[in-house]
Amino acid sequence: MKSEVDVAAGEDTSHILSGLTNQLPDRDPEETAEWLESLDTLIQEQGTERAQYIMRSLLQRAGAQSVGVPMVTTTDYVNTIPVDQEAAFPGDEEIERKYRAWLRWNAAVMVHRAQRADIGVGGHISTYAGAATLYEVGFNHFFRGKDHPGGGDQVFFQGHASPGMYARAFMEGRLSEEDLDGFRQEKSKEGHALSSYPHPRLMPEFWEFPTVSMGIGPMNAIYQAQSNRYLHNRGIKDTSDQQVWAFLGDGEMDEPESRGLLQLAANDKLDNLNFVINCNLQRLDGPVRGNGKIMQELEAFFRGAGWNVIKVVWGREWDDLLAKDEDGSLVKIMNETVDGDYQTYKAESGAFVREHFFGKTPQTKEMVQDLTDDQIWNLKRGGHDYNKVYAAYKAATEFKGKPTVILAHTVKGYGLGTHFEGRNATHQMKKLTLADLKAFRDHLRIPITDDQLEADLYRPPYYHPGMDSPEIQYLMDRRKQLGGFVPERRPDHAPVELPDPASYGAAKRGSGKQRSATTMAFVRLLRDLLRDKKFGHRIVPIVPDESRTFGMDAFFPTAKIYNPDGQGYLSVDRELVLAYKESAQGQLIHPGINEAGAVAAFTAAGTSYATHGEPLVPVYVFYSMFGFQRTGDSFWAAADQMTRGFIIGATAGRTTLTGEGLQHADGHSPILAATNPAVITYDPAFGYEMGHIIRDGLERMYGRGEAGKEIAGNDPSRNLMYYLTVYNEPIVQPAEPENLDVNGVLKGIYRVSASDFDGPKSQILASGVSVPWALEAQRILAEDWGVSADVWSVTSWTELRRDAMAAEEEAFLNPGQPARVPFVAQQLAGATGPVVAVTDYMKAVPDQIRQFLPHQFASLGADGFGFSDTRAAARRFFKNDTHSIVVKTLQLLASRGEVDGGVPAYAIDRYKLLDVTAGTTGGAGGDA
Repeated sequence: MKSEVDVAAGEDTSHILSGLTNQLPDRDPEETAEWLESLDTLIQEQGTERAQYIMRSLLQRAGAQSVGVPMVTTTDYVNTIPVDQEAAFPGDEEIERKYRAWLRWNAAVMVHRAQRADIGVGGHISTYAGAATLYEVGFNHFFRGKDHPGGGDQVFFQGHASPGMYARAFMEGRLSEEDLDGFRQEKSKEGHALSSYPHPRLMPEFWEFPTVSMGIGPMNAIYQAQSNRYLHNRGIKDTSDQQVWAFLGDGEMDEPESRGLLQLAANDKLDNLNFVINCNLQRLDGPVRGNGKIMQELEAFFRGAGWNVIKVVWGREWDDLLAKDEDGSLVKIMNETVDGDYQTYKAESGAFVREHFFGKTPQTKEMVQDLTDDQIWNLKRGGHDYNKVYAAYKAATEFKGKPTVILAHTVKGYGLGTHFEGRNATHQMKKLTLADLKAFRDHLRIPITDDQLEADLYRPPYYHPGMDSPEIQYLMDRRKQLGGFVPERRPDHAPVELPDPASYGAAKRGSGKQRSATTMAFVRLLRDLLRDKKFGHRIVPIVPDESRTFGMDAFFPTAKIYNPDGQGYLSVDRELVLAYKESAQGQLIHPGINEAGAVAAFTAAGTSYATHGEPLVPVYVFYSMFGFQRTGDSFWAAADQMTRGFIIGATAGRTTLTGEGLQHADGHSPILAATNPAVITYDPAFGYEMGHIIRDGLERMYGRGEAGKEIAGNDPSRNLMYYLTVYNEPIVQPAEPENLDVNGVLKGIYRVSASDFDGPKSQILASGVSVPWALEAQRILAEDWGVSADVWSVTSWTELRRDAMAAEEEAFLNPGQPARVPFVAQQLAGATGPVVAVTDYMKAVPDQIRQFLPHQFASLGADGFGFSDTRAAARRFFKNDTHSIVVKTLQLLASRGEVDGGVPAYAIDRYKLLDVTAGTTGGAGGDA
C-alpha cells in the first residue's frame, strides 16, 4: 500500500507524451543505435538548429515515400528552445530582479491591507507572486506603449494578477499609497480607488481590456489581433508593428471559450498574437490535471489548432543536469511525473525532491549527489527565469505565419512561504501572518524592519526607494524606450464625420406599395450608410452565418467579406449578381456559425476608437434569440470595455419565426438586454423609426450632442450599445408622417394613430411587429363595437422604465421638491380610458412601465416556450393577436361599465378566440 508521500510511478502516464516508437518492434537495435549516435554527433558538431532542419527534411521525405510517421503532438517535458538557440538577455538582470521583488512585496501588501478586519474586501496574493517574471520581462523588454512609433501593443492581463499591475504603477509614480489603499473600495475611497480586476469602465484611463470573466479574454484577444489586421488591410491604420498579448491561466483554459476560437487565429495567420499561459498547475481549488500534465495537453491542443508552441518548463539551473542526461533517465522522469506530484514537490523541501523525484533511478540520484538540498530546492521552473522567458518572448514576436502560445511552468504563490507556495488553498488566501510577512520580506530582501512589521500586522508598509533611485530610473527608462506606460487607455480619437442626412432618405420614404419586413428596411438603411462617402468606411457589418436570411448578401459583391488571404478559389455562384466575394480589403466580418466570436469581433471594432484612435462602428446582425441569451456575458464585458455600436436582433419576436420552433423563438431578449446598463434597447415598428434611432445613436456616440454642444471623446455618456429588434414579417412600410414626434420616437413612445371616433375611450400601446395588429384592432373596435382607441408605438419599453425609475430616484433624494413626471406619464397625460399593452414578447416586457401609469393596465404577450406553427395560429394560441387586443379592450371597458357586461364573452365566441385555427393575424412570407 502506498504511503501518503508516495508519488506516481509513471506507468499509467504514457498518454501525456506522443508515442512514436512504443507500438513498433525494434528489429535491429544495433542499427538503431548507429542512427541515434549520428544524430547526437550532428547536434554536438553543428548545433540544434541544423539538427532541426535535417530532422524536418527526413520527415518530409518519409511522407513522400509513404512511410507512416505519426504527427508529434507533444514533445518531451523540456524547454522548446534549446540552450544554444536562446537569445541573450539584454537587460540588467540584477536591477530588474531587485525592483521585481519590490513589486511583489507591494502587490501582496496591498491585498493584505485590504483584508484587515474593518475592510475585508479580499483580493488575490498568489497569482501575481507566481507570474511576476512573466510580466516583468514583458514590461521591461516587449510591451510597447501608445507613444511607440509602431503604435503600441494590446495586453490582456490575467484578471487575478491585477495587484501586480497596480504595484508597478505605484513604482512608476502613476499611483500613490492612498490609491493602493483604495483597492476594491471604489465608492468609499472614490478618487483614490482601484477596481478589483481589469475594468476599463471603472478605471477608464488605466485598463483597456476586461479579462476576469474566464474565457472571454482569450476570445477577445484573438479578435483584437484580427481587428488589427482588418484595420491594416483596409488601409485605415498601419498596425503592422503591433502585438497582442494575452496572459491566461492554465485552469482558465478549461473554459470552452478559451479554446473554441483558436482556429481563427491559425486560419488568419495572426502572427501578431501571443498567448502566455501561466502553467502553475492549479485551478482555484486545486490541481488542474493532478493525474496528467496540463502543459502537454495544451501543447497538443494548440499545435493541432495550427499554433506555434513554445514551452518554458525549466530554469537555467537545470541546463547542466539535462546536458548530463545521456541515457534520457532525467527526461523520462520529467515526462512521467504528473502535475499533482509537481505541485507537491514545491510544497515540500529539497530533501523531499531528492528522494521522490531524483531518487526514482540510480542514474538521476547520482546526477544530484553533489548538490545540497538547498541547491535542489533552488532548481527553478522556467516561468521564473528571466533568460528563459526572454528567449521565449523574443522567439514568439519574431515567428512568422502562425500565432504563438508560450506555456510557462510556474509555482502559484512563488516566494510567499510554505503556507502559500503551491498549496491548494493559496488562491483563497488573502492575508499573511506576521511570520509569513517576515519570511517574505527576507526572501525579497525588502529594507523594512521587524519593528515596522510588528507595529501593525494589518498595515505593513509599502516600499518605494524614491523616483531618483537608480532602479526606478532604469525602470522608467525602459518604459520610455518602449513608448510609455502600459496599461493605459486613451479614448480620444480621430474626428468622425457623420452621415449625410440624405443617407436616411429611404427610411423616411417607406416601401410604397411593396411589403417589406423591418429587417429589410434596416438592411436598406445600412446599405445607404455604407455608401456614404465620408462615413461609410467606418461601418463594420458583422454577421455570424445568416447574411442571406437577413438580405445582406446584397453587400457581398461591393463591400465584400473580409479574408486576409483574399479569395483563392472559383466561387460556385460567381455568375450571380449577388455572388459570394472575399477580399483582404473586405468590409464585412463573417465569423461563421459563431455568435461568441461575432461578439468578440464587435467588441474589438467597437472599441477601436480608444485602442487605435480610429473609430469603427460595428453593426452586428444575428438571430435575436441567440444574442443576449447565448452571449450575455460577452456583452457585459463589451460594456465594461466601453464598446460602441449597433446590435441588431433580427427575426425577432416569439411568433414571427414559428417555422423554426422553440429554440429560435425569441420572446425575452429585450428583458435580457435591459439587464445591461450600457445597452439602449428599441423595438421599432417601422423603417422611419429606425432611421431616427440610428441617427441619434451615431450622434450620441460620435456627434456633437444636443444643440451642437461639443462632448468630450471620453464622456461616459457616449459609451453605448444600441440594441434594435427587427422582424422578418413583410408589411407595407409607411412613409414618415408629417410632424412626427421625433422626441417621442427616441425617448420611447409616441402616438402613431389617434382615433377620431366618438365612443368609449381606450389606449393601445404596441411595439415592433404588433403595431400593425394594434392598428387593425383600432379599426375593428370602432367598426364593430363603437369603441375609440388611440394607438401608440412604444419604441422602447426599457428606456421608458429607466427614465421613470430615474424620476423616482430624484424624488426620493429630493424630498419636498416638485417631482419630475416620467416621460411616459407626460405622453399619456391626456389619454383616457384603459391601457392594453401588446408585444410579441413575454408580458414582462410591457409590464416594465405598468407602475408608472395611473391607467387601468393589461398586458398581452407570448409567455412560455415558442413552437412551430403558422404565425396566425401562434398568435391566437398566445392571445396577443388582433382579436385578442379587441377582446381585452372590451373586457377592461366592461369592468368600468362603459360597455355591456356580456360583450367580452360574446366577442370571444364571435372571434373564436379559443380556436387556434381561427387566427388571422399576420401573413406568410419572410425568410425563416
